[in-house]
Amino acid sequence: MADVTVVLNQKGGIGKSTISVNLSATIAEVVGRADDELAPVAAVSVDPQGSAVWWAERVGDDLPFVFTDAYDDLAGIQRLREVTSVRHAIIDTPGWMTPDARRPGADPLGKGPIADAVRAALDAADFVIVPLEPEPMGFEPTQNTIERIIKPRGIPYLVVISNWDPRDGTVDLEDTKAFVRAQGWPLARTVIRHYKLHSRAAADRQVVTRYPKSRVSQEAQKDFLNLALEHQLMLADARKAVSA
Repeated sequence: MADVTVVLNQKGGIGKSTISVNLSATIAEVVGRADDELAPVAAVSVDPQGSAVWWAERVGDDLPFVFTDAYDDLAGIQRLREVTSVRHAIIDTPGWMTPDARRPGADPLGKGPIADAVRAALDAADFVIVPLEPEPMGFEPTQNTIERIIKPRGIPYLVVISNWDPRDGTVDLEDTKAFVRAQGWPLARTVIRHYKLHSRAAADRQVVTRYPKSRVSQEAQKDFLNLALEHQLMLADARKAVSA
């Protein structure tokens, strides 16, 4: 039976695909393959733009995890927990916001095929990772995602600050941390820093665990290793809460 984690935020362009693919690669490398045919992690895309799909296709047989595009397979998404061939499934979702979702009393997921795919992913979810860039424009959609979509479903979640460029200084980073804490949301200790390696990874046919050796690649790998450890610990806590 697979643990299912959804990477979710209604705001686009904040690193959901980067987190989904590189977290999958990191967990797969840490856990290791059970045998020559079985990878312990599946990365699943429900994003019609197909960023992770293109990335996976570029890397090809060197992917350390199973990858599938499930945007048109709602029933398959909902059955992910029942999969016995992998231990963990990470679902990459699109950024989306339909006009009707803003209306009072409306379903915050909105309507249409994108909303249906995200709804199916959440129906299968054991855990949600919410990426948030250190800039105020992402605060409102993140608040909507957590307060109107995740919390009512009672799914454990973790906010992860992503795409922080250390060259920009720490003011925006600290302001974002303060915003998250003021909402009472769980915040990851790990910050995913912005590196050119990440933005070039798909074009260069790489995942974070296979970056060429350098000081920068070691720092990038450390970010995702730390996030993988936090993720696994919180998943374990979520399992205990369910069984208690």
